[in-house]
Amino acid sequence: MRVIVAGGGVAGAASAIAFRRIGAEVTVYEAHADPAGPVGSFVSLAANGLRGLAALDCLDRVRDAGFEVPRQRLWAGSGKLLGDLPRGRLSDDPMHSVTLWRGRLVGELREEAVRLGTRLVTGERLAGAETVPGGVRAAFESGHTAEADLLVGADGIWSASRRILDPAAPEPAYGGYFSISGVASGAGLVPGTVAPGTFNMVFARAGAFVSIPAPDGTVWWTAQVTAPERPAPGSITLDALADLYRHEEHPSAVLRAATETHRPTPHHVLEAVRVWRDDRTVLVGDAVHPVGAGQGASMAIEDAVVLAHAVAAEPAVEAALARYERDRCARTAKLVKMARTNRDAKTAGPVGRRVQSVVMPLALRVFYERSTAWLYDHDLAPLPQGPSGDGWRAA
Repeated sequence: MRVIVAGGGVAGAASAIAFRRIGAEVTVYEAHADPAGPVGSFVSLAANGLRGLAALDCLDRVRDAGFEVPRQRLWAGSGKLLGDLPRGRLSDDPMHSVTLWRGRLVGELREEAVRLGTRLVTGERLAGAETVPGGVRAAFESGHTAEADLLVGADGIWSASRRILDPAAPEPAYGGYFSISGVASGAGLVPGTVAPGTFNMVFARAGAFVSIPAPDGTVWWTAQVTAPERPAPGSITLDALADLYRHEEHPSAVLRAATETHRPTPHHVLEAVRVWRDDRTVLVGDAVHPVGAGQGASMAIEDAVVLAHAVAAEPAVEAALARYERDRCARTAKLVKMARTNRDAKTAGPVGRRVQSVVMPLALRVFYERSTAWLYDHDLAPLPQGPSGDGWRAA
């Protein structure tokens, strides 16, 4: 089977690994040669995403590129501790959440895909696709065309694949906040918020503020700033950010100690995508369900595994894509709803923050594990191996 993957980010690289594991010939077409290194933000993989990596047989590789974060603490802007919980897992789960830079995650997955025999072509952006006898023909902006049995659209929230499948598909809209990340020295920060292996989120006036102490003694941080209008490029300086969080002790301390700041990233939302597939093209990851809630990478990995399982199990591509859609729709829709609730909590106004301070500690103690078991307990079977027993080594 020949597979074209449009997009070489987390969803695309994970899809390439999954299809190589089941013995398919895979070519990834990606617009960007460099997965971006540490620029942007870090990403946390929850237990379900890590189980997806285990099914792809590359869990240890990704773990070694990051560090474990077993706990998370939620704080009111006043400094009141609202909750101390397992991070991205249930309390009895030994699969600890892993944090690493997004570019490092993409790089590790790309390297594994290539090691397994994936052909990676950079500088190519998908422009069109059409069904042809026995397969699909993809066309790229450069004028290059390629044919395969299946086209996997893994090209993110601004997906060309989605528009090719449905010209009336929804377009991303600015979601009312942006994030900006960086690194700080760990010295002199507020006690209790720099414990190793702990994810901290402060519900501040300007928006949520996240910090995670790294093993090297630095602190990785992200400010998620509520802003009705998308910020102009270059308008968000470190001084401006420090002013926004001047009312909260811990964010202020982290920003004073900042040694590295990355460019802001506006967050976008997408209405429900109605068309996931046709007979030969299918969407995965943010191209079909940008979920947020710290689950974007984990859901993309899940998609890749479920899609490859479906293709391996069904006698025809059309049936496999239908099965994949059935398997994924309800789960991702439930997560999108959960993400919307989380987003509202991060952007709450003064009254909402006061209610949070009273209600959240009790709600987290009573409901957290029951309300997240469906998400974190999700398991995926290992993929059936290709003809060589470890995926084809050469396409």
